[in-house]
Amino acid sequence: MRILVAEDDRDMNKLIVRRLAAENYSVDSCHNGREVFDYLLCAEYDALILDIMMPEIDGITVLNKLRQDGNKVPVLLLTARDSIEDRVAGLDAGADDYLIKPFAFEELLARIRVMLRKPATEKTSVYRLLDLELHVDTHRVLRGGKEIQLSGKEFSLLRYMIQNQGMVLSREKLEQHLWNYDYLGGSNVIDVYIRYLRKKIDEGYEKKLIHTVRGVGYVLREQEK
Repeated sequence: MRILVAEDDRDMNKLIVRRLAAENYSVDSCHNGREVFDYLLCAEYDALILDIMMPEIDGITVLNKLRQDGNKVPVLLLTARDSIEDRVAGLDAGADDYLIKPFAFEELLARIRVMLRKPATEKTSVYRLLDLELHVDTHRVLRGGKEIQLSGKEFSLLRYMIQNQGMVLSREKLEQHLWNYDYLGGSNVIDVYIRYLRKKIDEGYEKKLIHTVRGVGYVLREQEK
């Protein structure tokens, strides 16, 4: 899962990024409202942590603009303001949640988990394809009732694929979704992780779920007859 942190306090920004990275999120960060739009134009994010009081363009204005443009990225507002009016303004602008500074990082992580539990268009936190199950809340993956142990990156890759099951996803799109701009891995990194997933998800099962579309990318779907 990839998260953008927009916080002008550089020390706080670094702390949030470090803590999220320790939880296996891929994280990019910026320090003013104008940069938010640049990042969102260049990458697809699962969530935006947005400080209200930022230079150039404040968080509420950023949020209003995003929602007016139809961008539905889940947004968690950070604010030092604790008045009801400020909280209502943020929610009315389209925020999914808010957190008042100072806050405990455990609470931030819990609110992010809730916010990412399901996309706005989905009604479940459990995804299924044939006998494969992925539980978003508990990070459990099962096939045929047997639990499968995945690394953080493997889980994120499988989650993205099962949320988009039936869609062919290019290597570039998968890589963009799973790593931040600081990543300097090799060009075949997605192929490596697909190989890991195939070994854990498909090996030993008659019906294969992970398929290669030559020259395009990969797709998670029921094996064609």
